[in-house]
Amino acid sequence: MTVALMWEARAVAGRGTELLEWARARAAELAREPLRYELLRAPQDRVLVITWWEAGYGADLPELPEPAPELITRAAHRWRFEVAGGSAGPA
Repeated sequence: MTVALMWEARAVAGRGTELLEWARARAAELAREPLRYELLRAPQDRVLVITWWEAGYGADLPELPEPAPELITRAAHRWRFEVAGGSAGPA
C-alpha cells in the first residue's frame, strides 16, 4: 500500500521563500527516505509538502516538524491519505 502524507503551513507575510527553504531542508533530513516528495507553494505564503511511502495507513512514518512560531501564522496542518488509484498524464 502507498500512503501520502501532506504537510501545509502558512508563513508570516513576506517569509514564504524562507518557509519553502526550511521545508525543503527538513524533507531532505527525514529519518527515512520516502518513495518521493514534492514541494509546492501557493498565494498567501503557503507551502505544501507531500511525501509518498510504501507502508500501511497507520504506519509510524517520519513527518516534517513544526516550524519556529515566528516563521508561521498558525500551526502546520497535516493529513494522511491512502493512494486509491493511478494518475493520468497531461491530456
